[in-house]
Amino acid sequence: MEEIKHKYTQVNGLKLHTAEIGSGGSSPAVVFLHGFPEIWYSWRHQMIAVAKAGFRAIAPDYRGYGLSDPPARPDEATFSDLIADLLALIDSLNLSKVFLIGKDFGSRIVYLFSLLHPERVCGVITLGVPFSPPSPPSVVKHHSEGSYISRWQERGRAEADFSRFDSRTVVRNIYILFSRSEVPTALDRSQEIMDIVDPSTPLPPWFTDQDLDVYASLYQKSGFQTALQLPYRSLDEEFEIANLKVEVPALVITGGKDYSLKFPGIEEYIRSGRAKIYVPNYETAFLPEASHFMQEQFPDQVNQIMLNFLCNHC
Repeated sequence: MEEIKHKYTQVNGLKLHTAEIGSGGSSPAVVFLHGFPEIWYSWRHQMIAVAKAGFRAIAPDYRGYGLSDPPARPDEATFSDLIADLLALIDSLNLSKVFLIGKDFGSRIVYLFSLLHPERVCGVITLGVPFSPPSPPSVVKHHSEGSYISRWQERGRAEADFSRFDSRTVVRNIYILFSRSEVPTALDRSQEIMDIVDPSTPLPPWFTDQDLDVYASLYQKSGFQTALQLPYRSLDEEFEIANLKVEVPALVITGGKDYSLKFPGIEEYIRSGRAKIYVPNYETAFLPEASHFMQEQFPDQVNQIMLNFLCNHC
């Protein structure tokens, strides 16, 4: 990871951390947007691969994540803030157009940015999350009381759950839970999400203790306050967007063992191809053995799929 450089950029009153590698030359830059419990480091394999292929790779930590400054009021942070930060970041880096790659809730930022600022986007890739148009609040209704999303949306509950452990254990437990093929769900009202994981459960074989140390040190600095607000407590945010078509080329990569396929209607929606109604230039790729963390689990395969798309559309 020594080739990856770290910088700080003043954006909307906050100092945002970015990891960067590659000069790009005449090729557009590629901006990677992480999910939770991730930070820039989750894209380490992809950043090196796209840089070797001639692109400039940039991976920011969102406000309140990793090495970036937290917002003044973390419990009021919104997706609109993250979209504004992204626009300000690419402006400050003098990038006229970029490719956007997102995972988990980073995919939502990718799609919303593409709808709001299509002239700044060359193409988009998302991992595990297909495009669906912004709609009135309905997310909570689709999840059981015991699901991790419902629990983490409840103010104070996740904070109390997480506070029983150090940051390393919290990240460790979430990586184990999110690597499974079932939606993390408590058995009853008395069980907390952290208690689903048996302490003797090993880490996934593709995720090392050294990797965990990196995440743990960064969450030790940032805490989880902003991470619980964004995404879980901001999922009901509404957007007024006149044109709901993503006009740029788009690719979604899904994993056959990603628990998010078990969310109501998601697998059928992906397989039906209905996303093409909103994303005319829409491509899909499928990795049957891949989990929620496919870019860390199968980096070579994910890198090749991404590079094929980037090279075809740059």
